[in-house]
Amino acid sequence: MAIPQDIMSKTPTSGGSATRKVSHNERRNSRRCKITQLMHIRPSDPERDHFDDMRGTLSVSRSGVFFHSSESKYQIGMRLFVSMPYSQDAAATNREYLAEVVRRDVLTTGMYGIGIKILMELGLQQNNSYRSGKQLK
Repeated sequence: MAIPQDIMSKTPTSGGSATRKVSHNERRNSRRCKITQLMHIRPSDPERDHFDDMRGTLSVSRSGVFFHSSESKYQIGMRLFVSMPYSQDAAATNREYLAEVVRRDVLTTGMYGIGIKILMELGLQQNNSYRSGKQLK
């Protein structure tokens, strides 16, 4: 007879239902996936210095993203427009979000570890970067 196991930890459980250890230090509401998606990031506040940052994600959840950046302008509390997943393809439709920087780690490599919280989806953004043969005057 097989022993029931917790699917995620592969450890035997004592009863018919799977049990999961809960870490008291864990503050995330949803699990993170270690996937890489290209993002286009820019500040939402017109009073801040403008920058365009193109980065790949390191870790993604339903409500947040973690990535590395060489850009030092990210500050905790800063609001951002984030297009993710981002593609420069003319036919691409990118999702844009309003996000807030909630974590900023200085890394030994000289880069920064940036954690952002997704506040709301702003909608789909059509990429109109294609060029027609005629130029408007």
